[in-house]
Amino acid sequence: MIKGPRITLRAVTRDDLPRYVVWLNDPDVSRHLGQLLPFNLDDEIDWYEAQRKNDSSLHLAIETENNEHIGSISLMDINYRAQSAELGIVIGVKDLWDIGYGSEAIEALLCYGFENLNLNRICLRVDTDHPRAIKCYQRCGFSIEGELRQVEFRDGRFFDQYIMSVLRSEYRLKAKK
Repeated sequence: MIKGPRITLRAVTRDDLPRYVVWLNDPDVSRHLGQLLPFNLDDEIDWYEAQRKNDSSLHLAIETENNEHIGSISLMDINYRAQSAELGIVIGVKDLWDIGYGSEAIEALLCYGFENLNLNRICLRVDTDHPRAIKCYQRCGFSIEGELRQVEFRDGRFFDQYIMSVLRSEYRLKAKK
């Protein structure tokens, strides 16, 4: 388990999967996740079983201080030779958006990735029309390093995405402040 002041990151369990199905079928939650709906429990079980055998990904459930499972956070495509990974996060409980749980989970996973996994670079992709997420990532130390043009199709049109990253040296400088 990875602890933050108000959150705990723990292994995803089979008991969590029905919550993921509800969250991932909510258009507000899944809008910026780039997945196709509808999503069912069999799909989630297949994903879960595949991820348990995947040593290049780390998927963790996010729990509040009240032991409420509210979302998940991941490091994917972990490349130990290049010391890099891609971060993904979803807070599925909409009532808990914008109160800092996502930032806290990101900061806890960055610490784990840089200090325990010896990563040097953690990146992510974010839709350019998702300012709330962009601000969160910037608060956590991520910088925009590029833009992918018309890479996402939803609502009948194409959208751009930013590539954002944070390096271990930048993370350590931010942590000292």
